[in-house]
Amino acid sequence: MFQYSSQYLRKLRNEIPIDTVITNLLKMEVHKTTGRLRFRCPTCGNYHTAVNPQTNLARCFDCKKNFNPIDLVMAVSGCSFMDAVQYLEKNAS
Repeated sequence: MFQYSSQYLRKLRNEIPIDTVITNLLKMEVHKTTGRLRFRCPTCGNYHTAVNPQTNLARCFDCKKNFNPIDLVMAVSGCSFMDAVQYLEKNAS
């Protein structure tokens, strides 16, 4: 079984902008309100969400779930961790 280094996984989580994952890679439903990107949460389906570019995390305030790029790919597509990493490798370069 192939393993990724923690340094490589950290790079994927931190260097692929979360808003790019939401809008360009996963093409999630979004609303822009007062200049803020709101996305439909893949867990609960609500738009009470936000993106923090400083931490590169997306958050749903209703179900209280944080998503990094890998988590988000897994939640939206229902794929495994390894499949999500491979998806980001292939599509975010």
